[in-house]
Amino acid sequence: FYLLFLHFQGVTEGYNGTIFAYGQTGSGKSFTMQGVMDPSTQKGILPRTFEHIFESVQCAENAKFLVRASYLEIYNEDIRDLLGADTKQKLE
Repeated sequence: FYLLFLHFQGVTEGYNGTIFAYGQTGSGKSFTMQGVMDPSTQKGILPRTFEHIFESVQCAENAKFLVRASYLEIYNEDIRDLLGADTKQKLE
């Protein structure tokens, strides 16, 4: 599968960041993105990314941050918000 990072290093400077995983069913996208929390060596890209962002925000002086995230699934041309209250609801 393909994994794409866009502007990851610039997110603490105000740029948008994107992590995009694309591939066939069963190719390991979910595990690569989420992983498992224990052992910590098995954490995925998303937990590691959020740790990095929040550590950077916590260390910053004289700055305010707004961190906003979306986690979308596109499958069979249906789009779902995986952070929403109803993850089965299709978006337009």
